[in-house]
Amino acid sequence: MTQTHHPPGSATTSGPDTAATVAGHRLRLRQWLLDGPDELAQFHGLEPESAEAALDSGRRFTRLLHDHGWGRWGWPEAAGGLGGPAVLRPVLYDELERAGYPAPVQYEMLETLAPAVLAFAPELAARLLPSALTGEKAWAQGFSEPEAGSDLASLRCRARRDGDEYVVNGQKIWTSQGIGAARMGTLVRTGTVESRHRGLSMVMVDLDLPGVEVRPIRFSNGHNELAEVFFDNVRVPADRLVGEEGRGWAVAMFLLQYERGNYAWVRQAHIGRLIAALAAGTDDSDDRAVAEVGAAWLAQQALRIRCGRTVQRLGAGETLGPEISIDKVLLGTAEQRVCDAALGLRRSAFLFSDDAADEAWRAQWFYTRASTIYGGAAEVQRSIIADRVLGLPKEGS
Repeated sequence: MTQTHHPPGSATTSGPDTAATVAGHRLRLRQWLLDGPDELAQFHGLEPESAEAALDSGRRFTRLLHDHGWGRWGWPEAAGGLGGPAVLRPVLYDELERAGYPAPVQYEMLETLAPAVLAFAPELAARLLPSALTGEKAWAQGFSEPEAGSDLASLRCRARRDGDEYVVNGQKIWTSQGIGAARMGTLVRTGTVESRHRGLSMVMVDLDLPGVEVRPIRFSNGHNELAEVFFDNVRVPADRLVGEEGRGWAVAMFLLQYERGNYAWVRQAHIGRLIAALAAGTDDSDDRAVAEVGAAWLAQQALRIRCGRTVQRLGAGETLGPEISIDKVLLGTAEQRVCDAALGLRRSAFLFSDDAADEAWRAQWFYTRASTIYGGAAEVQRSIIADRVLGLPKEGS
């Protein structure tokens, strides 16, 4: 299909030119969402009944957004995008959710992984990113292992170089969207166990290779949100290495900025849509209900303001430090606060109704119970903020 709007140009990532570019892009996107093609309507207000359904609808929606250009702005032309400042991507997620269209879940992992692949392996990104932007080949992130969660430096999934291939053996766990992914950014050990973080590398592994087994993990909401992935002598082309061998820790730390920033922006836009739905059904004369919704809105706004600045800094090419832990704490707080508000305001329907909307609220609530654990537990993040951002004295000192 041809694009349905004029290109936003090639402005830089900061300054008045970018502000004008983003504003114009936002207005054109809003108009497209109002007057878009007939096939757009099927995604409005869609609440899939399972993780598999969410991945399927997300794949189709990603394709539609790609074909009309919207899903390509902000990504480099050399990697299948249409160029323009990176902040055009957050505008897409914001406006989709604002208009009642849940952003495809595939964008969450793409915004986490793709910037790192672009930075450390641009030629590899040029080969792999186009099919991810169409939704055809979704990505997942394979970091955690049964004995290496928060301590990534102790991971044991091994990759041994054999000519033009790496032979991978081991296991990954708690892989978000692993059941629907086509390939996975996998942190592996190419050095000795004693080398800790200095012996890690990252490779992009196709999950349909011989020797790969993906097993779904049912989450507390009843959905197969996660997966564990097993590698049994899996042969991966050596040109799937992201960056240099042994530099996987640098890739992972670079990636962490986007997991805290761009991923959180996608989520805050989603939270904003949920709060709007709550507010629409709240009686203005009920002071308790208004206070519940207001508290959830404030939590989302705190995240939005903080994360918005983080996204701008990343788009400007800045390297961020331990302060990004603030974004993670605010994200977990906002996700739980809006679902707790829904539970408090709609307790009977929330607990007992078979209506699809209530089923969706329950699934959201159970999902958010882990939001202060996955990707770095809130307690760990608060310790980082206290020690490395605020410089507070350590306990007992």
